Amino acid sequence: MPNAVYYMNNISYDFEGSINTLERKLLTQKGKKSKRQLIKKSVASLMLVNMLCISTIIPTAAMAASAATSSTAADSKSTEAADTKTGSAVSNIKAPELQVKSAVLMEASTGKILLSINSDEALPPASMSKMMTEYLVSDYVKQGKIKWDDEVTVSENAAAQIGSRVFLAAGDKHTVLDLYKAMAIGSANDASVALAEHIGGTEKDFVKLMNAKAKEFGMKTAHFANSTGLNVADMPEASRPEDGKETIMSAMDTAILARHIVDDHPDFSDVTSIQSFKFRPTDKAPVVNWNWMLESNSSITNFKAYAYPGLDGLKTGHTAAAKQCFTGTAERNGMRLISVVMGAETEAERFKQTKKVLDYGFDNFEVKQIIGAKSAVSGLATIPVVKGAATEVPVVTDAAVNVVVPKGTEPKNVTYTVAQSDEAARTAPIAASKALGTITYTYKNDSIAQDQVTTVNLIAAEPVEKGSWLRLFFRSIGDLFGDLFDSVKNMF
Repeated sequence: MPNAVYYMNNISYDFEGSINTLERKLLTQKGKKSKRQLIKKSVASLMLVNMLCISTIIPTAAMAASAATSSTAADSKSTEAADTKTGSAVSNIKAPELQVKSAVLMEASTGKILLSINSDEALPPASMSKMMTEYLVSDYVKQGKIKWDDEVTVSENAAAQIGSRVFLAAGDKHTVLDLYKAMAIGSANDASVALAEHIGGTEKDFVKLMNAKAKEFGMKTAHFANSTGLNVADMPEASRPEDGKETIMSAMDTAILARHIVDDHPDFSDVTSIQSFKFRPTDKAPVVNWNWMLESNSSITNFKAYAYPGLDGLKTGHTAAAKQCFTGTAERNGMRLISVVMGAETEAERFKQTKKVLDYGFDNFEVKQIIGAKSAVSGLATIPVVKGAATEVPVVTDAAVNVVVPKGTEPKNVTYTVAQSDEAARTAPIAASKALGTITYTYKNDSIAQDQVTTVNLIAAEPVEKGSWLRLFFRSIGDLFGDLFDSVKNMF
């Protein structure tokens, strides 16, 4: 006779076996008995057997409960030991001394801020604001709303832009891609407005899209007055915003925008890394990239002193109010950094300051993976399923979890918490890859100012069919007896 705890812990299994037997009988039963008669007889027999078993269990419940042991604590401890790696932390990492108004350094895959100097102050970003125009154009192409080879007719408003430009004339026709290149490489204001009007109808309506997207991205200080970054006074009078507000954006918000470009449009560097190109076949001089730090510039006499290994973007900016600004991004050994410097005194200085920022990041930090995409979590094999043919389903992560660590160390002090979705989301049928909950990893390190917290979905590794009414009925009986036993056990 098995002990009470063993019996009650396995009663659901016994019912499942009985259900399987019944389902086979229902499919093969021959003779005069109907399905309903067979079910009634089988249910009555099973209930009688289990009532007899309960009468035997109750007198020994207290002794069984005291003898019961749980492996949950031991499993949890071994999981923690397996998931936590040891390593010595790097301390006293010295930030570089910079000659700029503000700066920020972000690791792209995690969004971790590695350096922040006055990074939340809203400042004029000049042409760095064109990154939002670039994002929206790329997004419209990605969504199929426009195509790179669509022809754009230049308006009088676009042709009237001043500052950096490719001298578009009203009525000119150019492809979206050529205008995009002129904007991203040569910072052409006329090309930027032509693209804005192609998408928004008017530049003012396009600016509404820019500000809405900034809000969606959580850019707290950003406000766009136009698609170019020009001062309002330098815009054609008819297209100026009624409120007269200037474009502003903090270094932090600029980094957030750059990260969205890198994440959502990873082919950005196909254009931003181009050193120069001819906008028109008849142009005597090519449009030259304002970004002196491109890695490919290492062979260019005038720029090789600034060329930076791994750097492939992103956007320069300059006005009298903004001074010299630059958003740069570079990738080395699988780690991509995004740097922003604002308010440098000279064109060359903005690149020298960027080098200091990027060197600080690459010299002192690296990315380590906590768990890969589509991976099982140690200590969390399954999540319960409601009304399924199975009572639980294996789950895996839907994305990788990375953290930034001091260079030469391994991540330790990593913990996680799990939140299951509500019963409605976990009710069968369940398709493979359906989100059934979330897992949040937290990494603490004394050398890094803030904890790194990353949440990803837990998804079904395989489908689960809806359970038959017969299976669910007998499972409910098993649950009933299990609850009854727990109540009796708690009396002793």
